[in-house]
Amino acid sequence: MTANLDAYWMPFTANRQFKKAPRLFTKADGMHFWTDDGREVLDGVAGLWCVNAGHARPRIVKAIAEQAAELDFAPPFQMAHPKAFELASRVAELAPKGMNKVFFTNSGSESVETALKIALAYHRVRGEAHRTRLIGRERGYHGVNFGGISVGGMVANRKMFGTMLGGVDHIRHTHDPLRNAFSVGQPAHGAELADDLERLCALHDPSTIAAVIVEPVAGSTGVLVPPQGYLQRLRELCDKHGILLIFDEVITGFGRTGQAFAAQTFGVTPDLITCAKGLTNGCVPMGAVIAKQGIYDTFMQGPEHLIEFFHGYTYSAHPLACAAGLATLDTYAEEGLLTRAAELEGYFAEAVHSLKGLPNVIDIRNIGLVGGIELSPRPGAPTQRAFDVFLDCYQAGVLVRTTGDTVALSPPLIISRAQIDQLVDIVGTAIKRVA
Repeated sequence: MTANLDAYWMPFTANRQFKKAPRLFTKADGMHFWTDDGREVLDGVAGLWCVNAGHARPRIVKAIAEQAAELDFAPPFQMAHPKAFELASRVAELAPKGMNKVFFTNSGSESVETALKIALAYHRVRGEAHRTRLIGRERGYHGVNFGGISVGGMVANRKMFGTMLGGVDHIRHTHDPLRNAFSVGQPAHGAELADDLERLCALHDPSTIAAVIVEPVAGSTGVLVPPQGYLQRLRELCDKHGILLIFDEVITGFGRTGQAFAAQTFGVTPDLITCAKGLTNGCVPMGAVIAKQGIYDTFMQGPEHLIEFFHGYTYSAHPLACAAGLATLDTYAEEGLLTRAAELEGYFAEAVHSLKGLPNVIDIRNIGLVGGIELSPRPGAPTQRAFDVFLDCYQAGVLVRTTGDTVALSPPLIISRAQIDQLVDIVGTAIKRVA
């Protein structure tokens, strides 16, 4: 077994710890994984925020198999296949009004890179090439490519990779435990934090700023829910200064917050949306950028035979991914999954907030079907307490995710109330056991 594990350099993993005590899944169905030793594990994180409809859904499995036999690949440059257009139309129908152009990628990281390039090129095409600056947010996560880590604000993801992109700055994060600890849903305090964008506009001159990118709900940094009015204020400031607003909805897209996109949940329409994960239920890698009609139209000029936007990927709109995406959207529609988080939000919130008062629990945050339980770090050993909770939960038959000292929950949207009870009960037991 040691030899079999040796060659694979695992991503975002403590490789040495893992290979001493491997955690291997060999099967998945519905709400559960099965380990290599036959144990059933409740999926409390939708795989990795992506398996929103649950595992091994028959419609999706069948669609992928049939597509592989019919058309396994079609070149995406100067050629296409019908399902690419069909899926783009279906995604546009779900998006906020006016956002009706879809550019396909292969991951959330690629979606972010694409959105940033669209923003820069858009301003250049419209005669404002001086808008080259990109603004992210502290504690933001936007994938792992150089553009994404440059606008991202998670220190561990940035510190080893040099100076990254130039012309990037960051507004303040919204985490305010002194005023907002244990908020149920959107915290009451912090809308004024959006005004930090005005500080950067004064520092750099707003005419140099191309785009601001934020996650409506910051997931990978520990489930930071936007304060009431915050996203609305950010939209107002971007409009005031002619800056594009990008929502990174790789995590929040496709039902996580109770509507198709968090933009609709919070009532704020950005100029660009990045998505991935839930687009294909995690079955085949795929991402997308959804753009407003006006952004697309700006590029559609000059001789018709010339390429308007020099960007794309070999596997953009891959036939298998498109087939998986169409079957995924059918599954969401048939079972009402894009709004199910709204139906379960109250029950889920009550369950996760029942953990308040347990040892070392210093904050709990929630929106839709996503929750974060923040634990106080062990002196001299940050992240260890949450990691021990993760290991304890795994042994008890539940998969959770940790980031720093926060335990994150984002189960498939098909979860039952009884399974919510099971999930939260095991997490609570683990928190007490590792105290």
